[in-house]
Amino acid sequence: MNLAKGLIRSLRPEQWIKNLIVFGALVFSKNFFDIPMIEKTFVMFALFCMVSSSIYLFNDVIDYEKDRVHPRKSKRPIASGVVSRKNALVLAAILLIVTIAVSWFVMNELTLVILLSYTVLNVLYSLVLKHIVILDVMTIAAGFVLRAVGGGIAISVPISAWLVVCTILLALFLGFGKRRHELSSLEGVAVEHRKILEHYSTYFLDQMISVVTASTVMAYTFYTLSPEVEQKLGVEHLEISVPFVLYGIFRYLYLIHKKDEGGSPSRLMLTDLPLLINVLLWFVTVLVLMVV
Repeated sequence: MNLAKGLIRSLRPEQWIKNLIVFGALVFSKNFFDIPMIEKTFVMFALFCMVSSSIYLFNDVIDYEKDRVHPRKSKRPIASGVVSRKNALVLAAILLIVTIAVSWFVMNELTLVILLSYTVLNVLYSLVLKHIVILDVMTIAAGFVLRAVGGGIAISVPISAWLVVCTILLALFLGFGKRRHELSSLEGVAVEHRKILEHYSTYFLDQMISVVTASTVMAYTFYTLSPEVEQKLGVEHLEISVPFVLYGIFRYLYLIHKKDEGGSPSRLMLTDLPLLINVLLWFVTVLVLMVV
């Protein structure tokens, strides 16, 4: 692997799928045919991709020693030595500077506030918060909320409280699922890779996953049945999309418990065909209900 390819891989473009949540405000405000709003949302998506990649680079430098003992992460460009830590930090700084400049001159000041808040939150996570049990996963969930809110700020649309709640719960579900996968797959060296795992157990994580699973399903179902949402969006029978949410969650649980997956939710979204098809069907269903 050469340096250029290593740098691109270090940006983790496969993780950019997480930033698609910025399109939530555009879709659920029924502005998906408004060209200026679409353009702003795409810019916001690109900004989150850049800032998240800069954080991945920083985090890989911080976790250099621990990643070297991880069966999968040891193959990453920085952990394997293909990309030096110095080059990684230089690229991270460039991406962050470009993000700040574009958000200030192209978007608005609130966009910059969101992106800087996201950056600070993740730096704190890398240095401190990832070592605090439960709060480590909640911090990850907060990052998803900032993405969702950022999507609304980009197009000057208020964010629904329901969208925030569903985002938090789904992010917690994915986060605790990831911790469980790490704990079970790494076994004896789990703590060496991520010290916080010594405070978790598979039983405890299963309990947490059960709680957020039920909460996520209930929150989304209540959202689809809410008269306020129906009146605001002018959409009837949004509850038709609930089965897709149920299947997606059940499929993910199956992958965690029976296939020992879940270490990378983003990768699963792209590689597990049933899950990918389900997400696409959910999106198409919601879009049709919004338009018709």
